[in-house]
Amino acid sequence: MTKLLLVCGARPNFMKVAPIAEVCARRADATSIIVHTGQHYDANMSRLFFDELALPEPDVNLEVGSASHAVQTAEIMKRFEPVCLETRPDWVVVVGDVNSTIACALVARKLGVPVAHVEAGLRSFDRAMPEEINRVLTDTISDMLFVTEESGMRNLSNEGIPEDRIRYVGNVMIDTLLRHRERADRSRIRSKLGVEKRGYALVTLHRPSNVDDADTFNGILDALERICADSAVVFPMHPRTRARVEQLGFTDRIGGIENLRIIEPVGYLDFVKLMADAMVVLTDSGGIQEETTILGVPCLTLRENTERPVTVTHGTNRLTGPATKNILAAYDAVRAAPPAAVAAPHLWDGKAAERIVDALLGH
Repeated sequence: MTKLLLVCGARPNFMKVAPIAEVCARRADATSIIVHTGQHYDANMSRLFFDELALPEPDVNLEVGSASHAVQTAEIMKRFEPVCLETRPDWVVVVGDVNSTIACALVARKLGVPVAHVEAGLRSFDRAMPEEINRVLTDTISDMLFVTEESGMRNLSNEGIPEDRIRYVGNVMIDTLLRHRERADRSRIRSKLGVEKRGYALVTLHRPSNVDDADTFNGILDALERICADSAVVFPMHPRTRARVEQLGFTDRIGGIENLRIIEPVGYLDFVKLMADAMVVLTDSGGIQEETTILGVPCLTLRENTERPVTVTHGTNRLTGPATKNILAAYDAVRAAPPAAVAAPHLWDGKAAERIVDALLGH
């Protein structure tokens, strides 16, 4: 029996771990232990995701909570080490690019436990992004690297990672999306918010480069105000973003924008429904670029770069950066000519988790 220790900590990790845990539950030769680091501790961003994705109760919750990058990473390492020693897994499986990813990979590697990185090889080539540092370092020390798109294969090869450590398996985020698409379609979130299908834009913002700088954030709000003159804008506000709004003194500004619907973070099924029915999605998230590609919904990414280039070359994603005029130009272009339907990227077929488990058990 092969024992996989699955690490999740931030909201996107839950969608990536869920299909792997499900595959293990169906097999007689594999078992999984779920460790929730507690990096995200808001109920809507954690507990609700476990419930909706039918994940079993975490075997361990490290309850780390929020802190600076250094403090949070160190605390995760300190609390994860005894778990690794006690459970003695055959593999520690880390996903994505958050602090939990690199922290648990470091602990496992130093204990001699093999590490598998799901979503390996993605690169924005922007070392100012904390996530980029986490990605590069995690890939360097991982024993098995599971890649979602062709760019990841090239990046790892260019960085000198041996070919026998790399597997192109597809995208576990899409496994989860496809599995729950029908359930999400039954969500009544639109009627609760009073918005019509294709009659609103959906916004998510949380990256420091967009919400920590007053001028940058103000420019994005200028763009949203203009879009609000054209349609409703639904904005599930990340707790970090809400804190910045208050610190920067933007509370009254945002409250005065007519047609801007600020709501609390919603569960996975409600959010998929909001994405699927939106006229356009504006975001600085990585995973949302992928999900909108599969849903066929126009996506404007308010960043200068993306670690997921397949969403631009084969999907519905456009990079705008945070400048007001560029956001509005892209919005107007989408309104004038919505993107044509696109084929799913290679192996984004709902079976990535099966390939991952097969590879780990056969290694």
